[in-house]
Amino acid sequence: MASSSSIPATTVRGIRVAQRADGPAAVLAIGTANPPHCVPQGDYPDYYFRVTNSDHLTDLKPTFAKLCGMTGIGRRFFHHTDELLATHSDLSLDARLDVVATAAPELAASAAANAIAEWGRPAGDITHLVVSTNAGSHAPGTDVRLVSLLGLRHDVLRTVLQLNGCASGCAALRLAKDLAENNRGVRVLVACVELTVTAFHAPHEADTFDTLIPQGLFGDGAGAIIVGADPDVHERPLFEMVSASQYVIPDTEHMLTMQLGSGGIGGTIATGLPRLAAGIVERCLLDAFGNHLAVVGGVVEWNNLFWAVHPGSSAMLDHIVRALRLAPGKLAA
Repeated sequence: MASSSSIPATTVRGIRVAQRADGPAAVLAIGTANPPHCVPQGDYPDYYFRVTNSDHLTDLKPTFAKLCGMTGIGRRFFHHTDELLATHSDLSLDARLDVVATAAPELAASAAANAIAEWGRPAGDITHLVVSTNAGSHAPGTDVRLVSLLGLRHDVLRTVLQLNGCASGCAALRLAKDLAENNRGVRVLVACVELTVTAFHAPHEADTFDTLIPQGLFGDGAGAIIVGADPDVHERPLFEMVSASQYVIPDTEHMLTMQLGSGGIGGTIATGLPRLAAGIVERCLLDAFGNHLAVVGGVVEWNNLFWAVHPGSSAMLDHIVRALRLAPGKLAA
């Protein structure tokens, strides 16, 4: 069999071989950012019912307080403050989107600037930009604003992912991996930004535990990552991105829903979602890792790996721990 080095560079195959990186994509830097407004989760039920003028819903507040206590969250950051809510009393869809159009690019830029600073190379060396968000619906959007806010080159290749829900970060990283490995020398900036003002609304008498989950769980923030293959001597890769996969569980479309309507983003998260995800996670991991796993007594030993699991509440983490037989502290990150 001919090696890649023996393939003439003048052939189509030779050109494509030359275009690809030699090694796997790697995370080269990470940056995060949050708005300054912060509410401790223990105080949030009182805060939420006060700012929405809903203290009269005395039967619903204990349910919401129980929900907030079950999440395992210590504090939540928000762009929307008491003052903003007071000046946008109706919080129409137009008003929400106007807030996001300005605030989302600025918050994403803060996280990205931190990642670029850790990376140590100029912003002009970024060749690709991937932006993922569940907030906002504008064109030009956050991706275009980031070009000027960060001083990116004007020919940076931009991609925007919207309404990917909890999978947003992984979808963006999967795309960045493919870009880095199939285009020699590129550096991809991934920026994920969320502002819950698009989903924020007052409680209603008809609310249930499931319909209140989004109000008790999510906060505002941004994360940014630089991804590239074949790092140079000045770059410090943190993680190599070896594999990416995705799995659809049949007949589960009702478990998590999102839709953009006149009142913003609405939807539900079923309380059975953590149990459902945990029930399939080991099969997905086995498919992804293949034979590259340590097996003890016919059982895969998952404790040999480092874990960073999507923290969709403490219930999600607890179910994953049990499903994979993880030792205490394995999900500390």
